[in-house]
Amino acid sequence: HELEPNTVPEIMRTNMSNVVLMLKSLGIHDLLHFDFMDSPPPETLIRALEQLYALGALNDRGELTKMGRRMAEFPLDPMLSKSVIVSERYNCVAEVLSTVSMLSLGASVFYRPKEKAVHADTARMNFARGGGGDHITLLRCYTEWANTEYSTQWCYENFTQIKSMRKARDIRDQLEGLCERVEVDASISTPDDQEAILKAITSGFFYNTAKMGKNGEYQTVKQRRTVYIHP
Repeated sequence: HELEPNTVPEIMRTNMSNVVLMLKSLGIHDLLHFDFMDSPPPETLIRALEQLYALGALNDRGELTKMGRRMAEFPLDPMLSKSVIVSERYNCVAEVLSTVSMLSLGASVFYRPKEKAVHADTARMNFARGGGGDHITLLRCYTEWANTEYSTQWCYENFTQIKSMRKARDIRDQLEGLCERVEVDASISTPDDQEAILKAITSGFFYNTAKMGKNGEYQTVKQRRTVYIHP
């Protein structure tokens, strides 16, 4: 279990979809011969192009579509930016913006102190009541916090990280401004239509869909990989 002598450059180990979309929006089309400082494996670039084509960001000639240009305006993973844009069709832009902001944190929202583990678990379970999975749980958490006018005390009582929540609010404000630029009305809202919110999110994350096979294991629809529900 020795460490590598040199750290593998980030571009060699991350999802390239965002990088490819950005380069395409800058007018760079020949990505395989682009002068990267550390060239990513060709198969990674091809996988990113495939994903962007599936998301509707590229046409069959590999050129940026109108949808792709709108997606490139957001500093988000393309799957998230597609969800934001499509949410207008499902009349739930406000809800998807809140969900995407929470997903973009890159840090834990909830904390679980040892001496109050039971209380913390109960608080988290309260957000999950009503179903909808992790996405709706995060949305409920943000919405409830916003309804208290972003109360610090509420965060302590519900075992949520105040720094993470404030960062989510900042991200949401930024995304709201970018919605204006791509002509998406950020005020459109149907908070009670859980199905519409999940449809908007799925429109970006359909690559992650999986079906249960006869053996009881889940397999991804696209690449037939065996996956498991977390945790």
